[in-house]
Amino acid sequence: MASAPSGNALLLKRQLNELRKHPVDGFSAGLKDESNLYEWEIMIIGPNDTLYEGGFLRAELIFPPEYPLLPPKMKFLTKMWHPNIYDDGGVCISILHAPGTDEWGYEDAGERWMPVHTVESILLSVISLLSSDTPNCDSPANVDAAKQVREDIKAYRKKVRQLVRQSAEEAYD
Repeated sequence: MASAPSGNALLLKRQLNELRKHPVDGFSAGLKDESNLYEWEIMIIGPNDTLYEGGFLRAELIFPPEYPLLPPKMKFLTKMWHPNIYDDGGVCISILHAPGTDEWGYEDAGERWMPVHTVESILLSVISLLSSDTPNCDSPANVDAAKQVREDIKAYRKKVRQLVRQSAEEAYD
């Protein structure tokens, strides 16, 4: 006999149903497997008037059993070149960092994960990150991308546009 979903699973189910009923411009989200509420697949449509315009950026959100007390992990499956995205696709933004004080002093506790965040607020934060003309290079996840932003912004933008074109081509394969 299957056990009843826990409170955190019910919360994820509610967020999923809300996104299905009221889709948000710029992304789609769904479960990788209908039997697992903790692993989501994401498609971010590159925002207009940004380097990512025309891109289809695949990602995943993996929720811990402690959600919403702890944040999910987000990882791009599409190859990305951005100071705040690790080489392996992991997304490094404040709201995905565990609650509490930042040991390095870069973030206020109020910028970090709070249980009020939803899949929608996470993805809108990531879209906002991608929409910035000049990415934040203060504490980069990808040091090489940050260095290129500082030293040769034209080459950085060219590399991002190439990856975005590639993502669009792969979406149609």
